[in-house]
Amino acid sequence: MVFVLLATTGWTAVRQQNGPVETRAAALTAWKQAVIGHRALPDPESPPGVLARFFSSLEAGQAASLADRHPLVVGNLNGAPVTLRYRANRIALAQERQVEQWRASDGRLSAAGRGEASRRVHRYESLLRPGRQILAFDPTGKGRVAEVFGDLDRARRVSVIVPGVDTDVLTFERSKRRYSAPVGMAQSLYTAERAAAPAVRTAVIAWADYTSPSGVGLDASTGRLAAGGADRLVALTGALPGRSEVSLFCHSYGSVVCGVAARELPRRVRDMAVAGSPGMRAENAAGLGTDARVWAMRDAGDWIKDVPYLKVGGLGHGADPVAPGFGARVLSAAGALGHTGYFEPGTESLSNFAEIGVGSYRTVSCEDGNSGCRRGIYGAEVS
Repeated sequence: MVFVLLATTGWTAVRQQNGPVETRAAALTAWKQAVIGHRALPDPESPPGVLARFFSSLEAGQAASLADRHPLVVGNLNGAPVTLRYRANRIALAQERQVEQWRASDGRLSAAGRGEASRRVHRYESLLRPGRQILAFDPTGKGRVAEVFGDLDRARRVSVIVPGVDTDVLTFERSKRRYSAPVGMAQSLYTAERAAAPAVRTAVIAWADYTSPSGVGLDASTGRLAAGGADRLVALTGALPGRSEVSLFCHSYGSVVCGVAARELPRRVRDMAVAGSPGMRAENAAGLGTDARVWAMRDAGDWIKDVPYLKVGGLGHGADPVAPGFGARVLSAAGALGHTGYFEPGTESLSNFAEIGVGSYRTVSCEDGNSGCRRGIYGAEVS
């Protein structure tokens, strides 16, 4: 019955997840066989603190040499200095661009294969533009990537955008429907945060560093991919530099990822705001097992409201986060206009996100028009 409901509300598979060979696997093998001086290199899966201590023990030239020799590893190490990761990922992107340029002109590939290679070349060239800060990059499969806006090392407040289905290296940014893609979302939020609190040092991460479902099919109706994404999100938030407070902004299936991650998130994650959520794999906010404040919003015209809010036999994601019984702080999404408009400039949804991101809770707009969603927060208005 659940499967039929999911299918009839548009949750149907649209394509297979295929892509290039796993070049990162070869990079990891090379890393494990390498040394620096007479020292073996640490396990890439080591805790961030272990990796941070390793890199702090290196001379600047040694660290740069590792980034140059092993860019696909160093660029994705939680615990490595962020500026070193930026350097490594520029090298990795340049190398992968060269590979895709060759594939785009290889007559042995199908027209579709050459077309995808050409699109990757275009994307990598965009990501290589001066000033871009690529925090993570992996070309495997459909590709994963994350980008930072602002100074992550000096930020007092860090916002992480966790996007939903069909997020990969090719959809990381868009020229049309710009604010429906992670880069546009992050740029919009960073601009809004700077306007809301110019004196607060902020940074925003467009985080597409997990494997998301392709289309709204079976994968989108289960928590399988969300579990993998949750592990990566926990690792990211635990490895951010300094003592910044962190807010998560989770859109659509990204809210499933955040819900699964909630119990393991570090205490520095103070706020979790979901928009257009199909559920968070919990029956209420308390069931998430987090000390973070849980916020939720949904535009009246968002099609996600028609998805069955239930979980049976592994299908579905549980209760509706904007329902009164869930216990989230429900925000206004006025102006969002549908499922992908929450980060559009000029909307109350974006304004609310920005106020949460800078910690200005007094000025968020509640869905009920009163101050109920601000109740109990220190310094916020109460009714």
